[in-house]
Amino acid sequence: ERNGMIGNIYSMGLALQALEATRKFYAPREWDCAQAFSRVYAHDYQQPMAIAQVLPALVGRSYLDVAGLDCAATRNMSPGRQLLLPPVLGTHSIPRAPIQVHYCITNTLQGKHFHNCTSVEVPSGSTLLRVMEEAAKKDPQTFSFQTEQTSWGPYVTSIHGLAGSTEDRTYWQFLSAGNALDEGVGTYKPHDGEHIQAVFSTY
Repeated sequence: ERNGMIGNIYSMGLALQALEATRKFYAPREWDCAQAFSRVYAHDYQQPMAIAQVLPALVGRSYLDVAGLDCAATRNMSPGRQLLLPPVLGTHSIPRAPIQVHYCITNTLQGKHFHNCTSVEVPSGSTLLRVMEEAAKKDPQTFSFQTEQTSWGPYVTSIHGLAGSTEDRTYWQFLSAGNALDEGVGTYKPHDGEHIQAVFSTY
């Protein structure tokens, strides 16, 4: 129904592991394995946690296989068969064309309601976090925000002094063209002219 997406891009790794590990015992309905994997192949995973969850599925394994690993065989593996990582190429010297991103924050749930918008210019390839930082530099009283670091990257805890709460079941939801973003602010890269909304929401 969602062109191979299971949940969101973050849940794909564990979902693929689970479906592969249980396909012989539990199959409530057919699922298109190739379509699901094509979504994973097309995504540029940046966060270590997401990579750690999707890699086992990409090599046809799951976390359940850890109990049966032969570590001695791995140690004796020839250098030619060990995983070789490509060198990291620096891009700091390559100038990137600027893009303009429209950014709005909205609260209609608690306290004094607000809806504020701004446009900021950032280098192409910048993350949404960078857009938010530029907005906060431009107008700190309106667009200031706080984050906390998680294993999935930075998580926005408050914007404009309004914090989400597990007691109230509130959080800041990020949308583009009315659709919730599949990635977090630390990895999502807006395109030129994109409209991003941060909406104080409930779950």
